[in-house]
Amino acid sequence: MKFKLIMVFVDEDKAESVIDAARQAGASGATIIGNAQGQGLKRRFGLFGLEVLGLRTVLLFLVEARRAGAVMDAIAEAAGLDETAETGVALELDVSRATGLKEHIAMLAREHPL
Repeated sequence: MKFKLIMVFVDEDKAESVIDAARQAGASGATIIGNAQGQGLKRRFGLFGLEVLGLRTVLLFLVEARRAGAVMDAIAEAAGLDETAETGVALELDVSRATGLKEHIAMLAREHPL
């Protein structure tokens, strides 16, 4: 079976809705990396000239390749990724090998048949 890794970089307040949308589209779970920092197109500076880095959450979804398009679309809509330059980014990577997914695959086949 082939898999894709979907990485999503969004503001902390959008993480939960993105996870919910991804699950409804066929993702079986997510890895959440909180308190990531990042810069947008323009650098922002605060008091005393110190750079202000926005807090982001990084979400990782390992999904079956056939479901990746639907999951990506659901993520983009839930996060509003194309609304402004500051809403976040999602990307999809090919996974050459994955293990430990036997139960995830069985659950997907039962709950989200293709």
